[in-house]
Amino acid sequence: MLRSLFSGITGLRAHQTLMDVVSNNIANVNTTGFKSSTVVFEDTLSQTIRNAAAPTPVIGGINPAQIGLGVQLGAVSTTFGQGSAQNTGKSTDLMVQGDGFFVLRNGGESTYSRAGAFTFDTNGRLVTPQGAVVQGWIGTNGVVNTDNPVTDIVVPAGTLIPPTVSTTVTLGGNISAGTTTPMTLGATVYDSTGVGHSLAIVLTTTGSAPPVYTIDVSEPADATVTPVSGSVNFQANGSYDTTTTPPQITLADGSVITIDPSGLTQFGGEKSLSVTKTDGAAAGSLQQFQIGSDGGVLGIFSNGQKLTMAKLALANFNNPPGLEKIGSTSFRATPNSGLAQVGIPGSGGRGGLLGGTLEMSNVDLAQEFTNLIIAQRGFQANSRVITTSDEMLQNLVDIKR
Repeated sequence: MLRSLFSGITGLRAHQTLMDVVSNNIANVNTTGFKSSTVVFEDTLSQTIRNAAAPTPVIGGINPAQIGLGVQLGAVSTTFGQGSAQNTGKSTDLMVQGDGFFVLRNGGESTYSRAGAFTFDTNGRLVTPQGAVVQGWIGTNGVVNTDNPVTDIVVPAGTLIPPTVSTTVTLGGNISAGTTTPMTLGATVYDSTGVGHSLAIVLTTTGSAPPVYTIDVSEPADATVTPVSGSVNFQANGSYDTTTTPPQITLADGSVITIDPSGLTQFGGEKSLSVTKTDGAAAGSLQQFQIGSDGGVLGIFSNGQKLTMAKLALANFNNPPGLEKIGSTSFRATPNSGLAQVGIPGSGGRGGLLGGTLEMSNVDLAQEFTNLIIAQRGFQANSRVITTSDEMLQNLVDIKR
């Protein structure tokens, strides 16, 4: 008689646990990066009333007779299905599309999260709302070595990049056949200190056949810079003659600029002569940044240069459900989750990143409300088992009045 009482008690406990898990899922329906949990029940040990027996020549086999002793909690598993995307428009908000976790440094411990609501602190570090620092690799002169150990992602406001000295001014386009008037172009180049210099490039025909053009290069604003001259030769079919020696002008600081006319042609038709490319740049300060799907933090500077400043890391695990929840929508590695496999987003089974977007909770409200009914009815049924067992015991006591 008492077995039914204890079985009913285990049922109450199990369905109370189910209610706790369901209520936690519903409470976090709008929590960024939250992963819902599911409950698995299993029966407890059974009391054997009669053992099994093998058949004999005179009697058949006998099955065991057992009475179950209730239910117990088998597992509370985390479901890592993808949550829906919520567009925020904030450049530091990130969402993982696919598998993987952001790698965080929380004090001296490495933790992992799917919640990408990040901001920059006063030191330029990319952090979570709780202050955990996002991990990745820092770039040097636009080059990121992902073979190095991960470190804090730091993008200080007002970051400066040094100037880049100019070496080449490239000319391109078409010079209309028969053009006899001088053609003037302008180009801005930079010396080793980042100071800009305006060059005047004048092309004048000699009237020969095949056509030959003289290039005169000077810096009108600086009389100390010696003007130089060169020539551009064209073949009879109007294509550039590769035997031409490009002119070179030397700036006041000694920087040498080559005027490259190899992109010019002289065909019939409209003139499209222009300066197609000038390398070099002045010093620049960080104006804004973008985070790409590969985790690269691309800095955009005031001088028009773009430089990869850092790259975020993602971690993956052989058994993500083996991770331990530690609060703040974060996880900790356990012996059964396996070691963190840290790498570049979009590689090694890790998903890509989507900027300006957050991953919402993957809680299915329809399923959770159904689970509420299941938990309520299961709890109610086990309560009735206890009540019925009590009534049967009372009837037994009432035999002797």
